[in-house]
Amino acid sequence: MAAQPARPAKQRKQDALHRLEHDADVWVATAPDDGSGVPYLVPLSFVWDGSTVLLATPANSPTGRNLKATGRVRLGLGPTRDVVMIEGTVDTVTQAELTEEEGDGFATRTGFDPRRLTTPYLYFRVRPQRVQAWREENELTGRELMRDGEWLPAD
Repeated sequence: MAAQPARPAKQRKQDALHRLEHDADVWVATAPDDGSGVPYLVPLSFVWDGSTVLLATPANSPTGRNLKATGRVRLGLGPTRDVVMIEGTVDTVTQAELTEEEGDGFATRTGFDPRRLTTPYLYFRVRPQRVQAWREENELTGRELMRDGEWLPAD
């Protein structure tokens, strides 16, 4: 299979934003803060609000514990030959802190409402700090689209 021509950074940014606005699920990679360094990877549904990613998972799950303890995460969107990788900082949001609009928006967008479950869930707001996107080897150079929370390609 021949590689597609490399996209300019502006197009990669548009494609990454489109994926954030339209995809429903993301791979979430965390690791504990206990020095064991054992990573944990799960798929979760998400909502993008234009600047942050909102996730929800059981408070006592490995992912929930890791997100709360470290405040760091790595997200992977899309297939391996059209990936968007996001490294971000995490704020923990309890159901009481979540606005009704956010909770309803999450439930509508994902088809899943953790507020209706008996298992205690937490929400996590991810603030992207670094975003990379590439399809093939020819896009490895210039794959960084955001650094230190600032988009690099101009709109």
